[in-house]
Amino acid sequence: MQHLEEQIAHLTRTLDDLNGVVTRQQSEIDRLTRRVEMLLQREAERAQEGSGGVVLGDERPPHY
Repeated sequence: MQHLEEQIAHLTRTLDDLNGVVTRQQSEIDRLTRRVEMLLQREAERAQEGSGGVVLGDERPPHY
C-alpha cells in the first residue's frame, strides 16, 4: 500500500511539473503568434504603400 501511495505522489508531482511546462510553452506560443501577426500586418501595410521594395545594386533609382 505504501508503495502505491509513493508512486501516486511521484506521478502527481510529475503531472504538476509537466503542467507548468505546458502552460509556459502555451504562453510563449501565444506571444510569438501575436508578434508574427504584427509583423505580417506591418509588411502588408508597407507593401500597400509601395515602399517595401528592395533596391538592388544594378537598378536605376526611381527618379530616372
